[in-house]
Amino acid sequence: MKTGRFTLGFAYLRLSNEEAQGGESSSITNQRMIVQNYCKQNHITLVREFVDDGYTGGNFNRPGFKEMLKQLEQGKAHLVVTKDLSRLGRDMREASYYAEQFFPEHGIQYIAIADNFDTEHDNIMAPFLFAMNEVYLRDGSRKVKDVLRNKRENGQYCACPPYGYRKDQENRHRLAPDEATAPVVERIFRQAASGDSSRKIALDLSADGIIPPLKYRVLYRDEFSEEGASHASDLWNYTTVKRILKNPVYLGHTLLGKSKKVSVKSKKKAAVPRDSWAVTKDTHPPLVDEPLFRRAQENLGRGSRDFRAYDQVRRSIFGGVAVCAKCGHALCSCGTVYKGEREKYWYLSCTHQRRDIAAPCEGVRIRYADLVELVRRDLNSLLALDDEEVEALVQEAVRRMGSEESRKTRQLKKERAEARIMAIDKIVTKLYTDNVMGKLDDDRLSRMVADLEKESAGLKAALEELNALSPAQQTADSYARFFELARSYTHLEELDRDTLVAFVDRIEIGPKLYENGGHRVPARANQPYRQSVRIFYKFIGELAENGEKSSAEEPA
Repeated sequence: MKTGRFTLGFAYLRLSNEEAQGGESSSITNQRMIVQNYCKQNHITLVREFVDDGYTGGNFNRPGFKEMLKQLEQGKAHLVVTKDLSRLGRDMREASYYAEQFFPEHGIQYIAIADNFDTEHDNIMAPFLFAMNEVYLRDGSRKVKDVLRNKRENGQYCACPPYGYRKDQENRHRLAPDEATAPVVERIFRQAASGDSSRKIALDLSADGIIPPLKYRVLYRDEFSEEGASHASDLWNYTTVKRILKNPVYLGHTLLGKSKKVSVKSKKKAAVPRDSWAVTKDTHPPLVDEPLFRRAQENLGRGSRDFRAYDQVRRSIFGGVAVCAKCGHALCSCGTVYKGEREKYWYLSCTHQRRDIAAPCEGVRIRYADLVELVRRDLNSLLALDDEEVEALVQEAVRRMGSEESRKTRQLKKERAEARIMAIDKIVTKLYTDNVMGKLDDDRLSRMVADLEKESAGLKAALEELNALSPAQQTADSYARFFELARSYTHLEELDRDTLVAFVDRIEIGPKLYENGGHRVPARANQPYRQSVRIFYKFIGELAENGEKSSAEEPA
């Protein structure tokens, strides 16, 4: 295999921790020897060697590989040599992108010796080689999961030892009390059992100069990068104390498998349902006994106050349902007391009243009792409809949905959704390219891609709904669902939270409009006003174009 006109090249060597257990054949030393011998035989001068020892091929977030890309961009070499394609990476999509698109587009020749891959020649078998490398990656991941699952089921501790414990020197899969930190854990439980809050315990530990868990790991137990070590604080946090108090590991039980990786190629983890956790009892010496642990649990959070328990606290049924028609923010329950009156001066108001925006949400406020009565009357008018009136209502809605204008609107929504999905795909591809070129850091890439994928998923779900049924059929089915629910009610004397959320999706409250055309009037002025209240019901949406409340402002 000839290399063409390029004589200056880079060697790239990679070995994951799992592959290192497979013997010398894939070792860094063996890779180096193969690459050097090949370069001597083909008159290639190796300018520099880049090594990622202990890094998976499942992603390209590797320091050696990133540094090599920077050097290539600066024109230090125009040739990259690896032992085989799997050393470049095992992610089929990204490995193929670098080998068959990125390197050729940037005038870089890439050679994978063992796989007879050269970007200056046709590589007919390349797709199969990339695919087999990913199969190896997935199979390796499956084997690791099987080993970990077997260890967990047998009570072996295969994770970082929690604060208060260390790995047993005679059995690395078993926990043993840490002489330095186990007494601190016992102290935390004793204080909690005696009634001390988590915050007080944290303050006491900090005042006594006791090193918190993360700082202890940095100083005495684990190896941290300089950046990771910088996050360790010298002070205890009350959340750390709570985490210790809730952990059954201190009773001698092993609790593992609370989270799992979302995919083979991702480092992100997702929570696992509680009934799927791996719990094995009596696997190591406990630091506290059952009575002490139970007393600590009983006192945990006892000092916190639930303000909803007080009679003077107003409890709104519209939380998350009533929103501002101008900005979309949920309305806040607020008010005052005047001459012993509480209900009369209870309001729902938009608190999103920033003065640095062009049109602040002034005047978006409604008396709580007025809104309750308005919604109750409107809902009762629907519950009172007989079968013929319901059928007429459905037919009118079907007629509106089946109109030419509605069909055009539906088609426009589909076209916009499809166009946006295509745009998102292009944006994601460009973001990955920018990340490879060093123009976009990994953290920002992850956040931006996650947001775009979430938006794309929502658009695809909306497309499925648009394509599922005709507008007329969808409308008829929605009304049928709503009035099937309504049959279990007759007449509402009072409106409660459960009934509200069963029927109402959201309520949009508009600003008050006074006779002078403005949103504000002098304080305590008894001025008439109009205010839009739009009720959007479950399944069927808004039944009328606008609901409107007319009244006079009462003094606040």
